[in-house]
Amino acid sequence: QVQLVESGGGAVQAGGSLRLSCAASLSTYSTYWMAWFRQAPGMEREGVAALYTGNGWTVYADSVKDRFSISQDNAKNTLYLQMNSLNPEDTAMYYCATAGPDLRVTYQLKPNEYKYWGQGTQVTVSS
Repeated sequence: QVQLVESGGGAVQAGGSLRLSCAASLSTYSTYWMAWFRQAPGMEREGVAALYTGNGWTVYADSVKDRFSISQDNAKNTLYLQMNSLNPEDTAMYYCATAGPDLRVTYQLKPNEYKYWGQGTQVTVSS
């Protein structure tokens, strides 16, 4: 059973930084597409960044490219999202997700490609 637990959210002023963590219970014998999504009130859930654990390949939404960085620590089975130069438009609940073991994902930033989700961590950026 895949379990994902996010942490690291909080309140920060515009221009600040946060690092989100996602502790994942994953099989060491499989590869996974892992991703971060976010959802602001009244808005659809949107993909922020994705990473393939097999080779470290990453994908980013245009809105966060050059500001956010997704990475993994295989030893700790943890996924990270380093967020820099935050602005109020980044305010949202952030979710970690994975498609599941050894599954192909066609659209890496589409929520319906992912089966397992964490409970989310809130990020609030004030101006």
